[in-house]
Amino acid sequence: MPPESHVVTISRFLVDQERRHPEATGKFTSLLSDIALAAKVIGREVNKAGLVDILGQAGDENVHGEDQQKLDVFANQVMYRALDHTGLVACMASEENETFLPIPDKFEAGDYVVIYDPLDGSSNIDVNVSIGTIFSIHRKISAGERGTLEDCLQPGSRQVAAGYVLYGSSTMLVYTTGAGVHGFTLDPSIGEFLLSHPDMRLPEPPKKVYSVNEAYYARWTRGQQRLVTHLKTEGAFGSRYIGSLVADVHRTLLQGGLFMYPGEKGKPDGKLRLMYEAAPMAMIIEQAGGRASTGAVDILDVEPESLHQRVPMYVGSRDFVDLAERMLAEGSEGWRR
Repeated sequence: MPPESHVVTISRFLVDQERRHPEATGKFTSLLSDIALAAKVIGREVNKAGLVDILGQAGDENVHGEDQQKLDVFANQVMYRALDHTGLVACMASEENETFLPIPDKFEAGDYVVIYDPLDGSSNIDVNVSIGTIFSIHRKISAGERGTLEDCLQPGSRQVAAGYVLYGSSTMLVYTTGAGVHGFTLDPSIGEFLLSHPDMRLPEPPKKVYSVNEAYYARWTRGQQRLVTHLKTEGAFGSRYIGSLVADVHRTLLQGGLFMYPGEKGKPDGKLRLMYEAAPMAMIIEQAGGRASTGAVDILDVEPESLHQRVPMYVGSRDFVDLAERMLAEGSEGWRR
């Protein structure tokens, strides 16, 4: 944390960044501030979840057939209601909803599109493992006054911002607008996100650590099996795996290494969602000097075909992602190229 005399709140930081762009209207700064406020509200409920009746399942399934946790539902509502009335957003999309989310007619629509996973890793809620919120911001590209599905289905390379909030031993918000990655830690005593990690970069040399769920080893393609075997033996890599995407990527961002969520035999697309998880994380990692790949192509170059499209993901230090691509290319199965 910076010395007290140099404390920088996220609001001050956003305004300082805005001043570097004389053409800025302040709308984008307001949008990020609104997302930060939503993160505080979600973080408050996460931190007291064990004390109130908000843990456990809500009794419904989301679009992916997964049981919705009560905190999932709460976080989804908080994100939507924090942004729907602001006049800044054209439409939204959430991992928890089957279709894109229009702005109610009673509110003015804006120029930005917000795509989010309100509570990633929610299966870990009941065991007190770190979870998070992931968000992606695009500019509206359709011609109408209000947003459409077309506005949501843009490749990651067109993101104007991406970020995540980690609800762990402390609550951290990490984001990029395409000019570096910055991290803020919530000081609960004053209720403010304070700049704690300016200009985040994957370290060089990186820590030789890989992160993957090896319980699925038998389901992997031969290329993926050879890759992990190589990392453990010839590569002399260590292994760290939390099982919560935001937490695993956050560790990779701070320490370097390679995080993998591969496809499987007969299921090459894997589990992670392109729009809500892979693309925003890819932008963050690449802005911090790393790489993000499907194992065959850069994630940011993938053209989305549907809101809930899935892709395999390999993110982390550039040399390690390059190595993964080379070894996967030698296999007979893999993600489409």
